[in-house]
Amino acid sequence: MNTIMRKSVLGIAGLAVAGGLAAGPLNHTDTTPVEATPITAVAVQAEKPGVDRAKLVPHGVQGVQSRIDLTDEQVGNVKAIIAATKKAGMDERAAVVSIATALQESKLENLGHLGDRNDHDSQGLFQQRPSSGWGTVEQITDPQYSTTAFLKGLKQVDRWQDMPLTEAAQTVQVSAYPDHYAQWEQQAADLVAEHWNS
Repeated sequence: MNTIMRKSVLGIAGLAVAGGLAAGPLNHTDTTPVEATPITAVAVQAEKPGVDRAKLVPHGVQGVQSRIDLTDEQVGNVKAIIAATKKAGMDERAAVVSIATALQESKLENLGHLGDRNDHDSQGLFQQRPSSGWGTVEQITDPQYSTTAFLKGLKQVDRWQDMPLTEAAQTVQVSAYPDHYAQWEQQAADLVAEHWNS
């Protein structure tokens, strides 16, 4: 009887082990969390056709760059500078030099006479002086005229295209702070890229 009982107990134990294996790891669902990598959309800013960024900043920017937020009026002055540049038959690089110069001189605001805060009789986008022969007050406070006057001066600078921006601007403007133009080159290039074909 002991033998029959032993075989029965071993048989039941074997079934339990076999059943445990079948119900165990082979059929076990893994609930361990899997790290999911989120899919992110990459924003690609489309370049406007016809604008070659390499031509906008051919020598690279110099020094720390400054940037300001622009009002609608300032953007309107950017567009006026670009329009005058095209009318003068000059390229995008000339527009970059012009806009960077106006950013330094007036923050792209068409300034009238500022009284005691004024540098002599400097006015307009480029702070041009009637007493230095840039034109009348009415002329130099007209964005188209003042840009054309600046570009006329730039055209007279031999090989201005091969100069760093600040050197080209300074040759025309003869500023007391010649190195300050360089800080606006990147914003000027961005503005030309955005508005040249608009």
